[in-house]
Amino acid sequence: MKHQEILLARIRNLMPKNISLNDEIAKILDISYDAAHRRVSMKSKFSIEETITLCKYYSISMDTLFGDKNYLLVEKTKKIETLSDFKDYFRKTNEVLSHMDTQETTIYYAAKDIPMNYTVSGTLFSKFKFFIWFTLLNKKQSSSFEKFTFEESVLNENNNLKTFFENTKRIEIWNDTTINSSLQQVNYFFEAGLLNYKNALLILKDIAEIINSIEKKCELDTHNFQLYYNELLILNNSALFTSKEKSAFFLPYNALGYYVTSDLKTCKEQEQYITNQISNSKSLNQSGKKDRKIFFNKMHQKIEFHKQKIENYILE
Repeated sequence: MKHQEILLARIRNLMPKNISLNDEIAKILDISYDAAHRRVSMKSKFSIEETITLCKYYSISMDTLFGDKNYLLVEKTKKIETLSDFKDYFRKTNEVLSHMDTQETTIYYAAKDIPMNYTVSGTLFSKFKFFIWFTLLNKKQSSSFEKFTFEESVLNENNNLKTFFENTKRIEIWNDTTINSSLQQVNYFFEAGLLNYKNALLILKDIAEIINSIEKKCELDTHNFQLYYNELLILNNSALFTSKEKSAFFLPYNALGYYVTSDLKTCKEQEQYITNQISNSKSLNQSGKKDRKIFFNKMHQKIEFHKQKIENYILE
């Protein structure tokens, strides 16, 4: 097949079946129906600009068109240095996911840290995580958490992201260290004098409530949420979104930055890899009550350890 035929075939697979390909091409490229028909019928070729526009619109990797199996073109999220960059980051993430149907999508999340869908919920812990990200990604000297100002609109604009996660089938893989970084961050900024005593304990309380809510979901054993415990896998916060017509793989490269690809072959390989890891993991939904309690009690013991550490620090 020629490159243009491959591109058109990919677009057909990504489109709803009840929409005309000619109409879709005309709308995206802002050209007439006749001009779109000539391109679809292969009587004229897409320009380079038109090809890029279509690939961007459908999140198609250009390497798919050239067919080199050893190379992969990926999209890189924008570097974050300002609050405006945060808005752009979440806007772009929502844009990628907007082309996916929540009812037909499965999310696989390898949770090195507490997954992002739990950290955009408008809690004090949410604000603290934004403070952490901003501190790690910004060159300026950190001010205290209490002086950190954050536009509420940034959090509010992420309701779509939170809703997408809640309404989609989600498979998360955790291990004993998944909550460690968040707990250590609370302790670090408290001891550095950049987080006060009251807020430190409230953030730990928020984390405990997240763990409680996840445990309750496991007990219900619903189809839309499955949690696996893996003692061997080194988790990396990678996320795979799969559906019948479209997939997207997010691979982290720094605290909040991701490489993103919708290349079908790459996404399929990642799904096979995760499926293999799941087979070596323990389902906390289907485990007995004892095994489930052992896992979640470890989480609560860690939270309690850091709580006492902070309380004892005050008494010293």
